[in-house]
Amino acid sequence: MVGPTQSYTTTKSYTPYRGKFDPCPPIGQKFYSTPPNLYVGFQPPNLEQFSYREALRKGTLWPIFYDHYENPYKNRR
Repeated sequence: MVGPTQSYTTTKSYTPYRGKFDPCPPIGQKFYSTPPNLYVGFQPPNLEQFSYREALRKGTLWPIFYDHYENPYKNRR
């Protein structure tokens, strides 16, 4: 079974408020990740499954709920 088309993004961003008299330099944009299970209303029946060994490595049995974390700050260094 093929998972549903992805009509959302798991990486979100926001710009923190910086006060007029804030002595610290501005942070800029902050990023955070949301898990894919937030966007699935219910678990559909007969979902494709990882092998047991791969599921232990990825932390989930179902590919639809797997989210590879990519560091958004990696290129800023």
